[in-house]
Amino acid sequence: MILLDALFPVLALILFGAAFKHWRLTDAAFLRASDRLVYFVFFPLMLFWKIGSAPLHIDDGWRYLAASTLAVVAICGFSLAYIRWRPVSPFQAGSFNQACYRFNTYIGMAVLINAFGEAGVQLYGILIGLIIPIINVLCVSVLIWYDTGGNGGNRLTATVKNLLANPLILACVAGIVYAKLVGSFPKPVDNTLRLLSQVTLPLALFSIGGSLTFTSLRTNIGLALAAAGFKLALLPLVGLVCLWLFGVTGLAWKVSMLFFALPTSTAIYILSSQLRSDTELASAAIVMSTLLSFVPMALVLLAAV
Repeated sequence: MILLDALFPVLALILFGAAFKHWRLTDAAFLRASDRLVYFVFFPLMLFWKIGSAPLHIDDGWRYLAASTLAVVAICGFSLAYIRWRPVSPFQAGSFNQACYRFNTYIGMAVLINAFGEAGVQLYGILIGLIIPIINVLCVSVLIWYDTGGNGGNRLTATVKNLLANPLILACVAGIVYAKLVGSFPKPVDNTLRLLSQVTLPLALFSIGGSLTFTSLRTNIGLALAAAGFKLALLPLVGLVCLWLFGVTGLAWKVSMLFFALPTSTAIYILSSQLRSDTELASAAIVMSTLLSFVPMALVLLAAV
């Protein structure tokens, strides 16, 4: 039943999003506007509310954070070795590398709420607050390294500024501070944040479904499948070893394993476009990873019972 309870609603909303786009109930302009609302307003408010609304208790302390970070960095290294061995062209290298370890924050939050409740969401919020800047630094560094033209220094400076102003990171930090200092919201504020948060995940999942496109999959299926293998098979296996090495157990283990099993982020398309990597490969990798991700997520949920 945990599979139906946790995964079916997420899959259903993604499919609804794809259907709405097909039936022209939504269009590209709507999806862009909803993405901006979710990214800059609704999801940061949800993170702040979820993390800040209860006293902060982390059973495994820093260990699950360290294990998750080590696993992501290791997969980045393995993907670079694969890029050199295969070889993957410089134009495709940055997009491929991102697809191997960047994660879809919204799907993660949707599954976690259904599977592990408020305590799991709090641990997840702290984890993504740490891991998002690390992943962005890794992605941008690889993209700049393989970009043969343009001013990498200017892009790196702009990326650092964007990281410091990232609404998700700021919301996580603010939520942690609030939880430590206060730990609860006044009832009117709590009710307001609850209503705003209820908009977040349906809108995000509709956008994910509406953004899926299969046109680029046929010509990039090999690399897209390889990236999905790194993200959905190798990362959970490496993550499992890292969690064992750091002695992570309990809810922190469950949250970390689900984090490892998430599909790749739709944001890899945007960053590939900005830093002149292969957007067709990025699009194919997003579709492949999203479609296949329900298998490892289901296995993690079964192991967590």
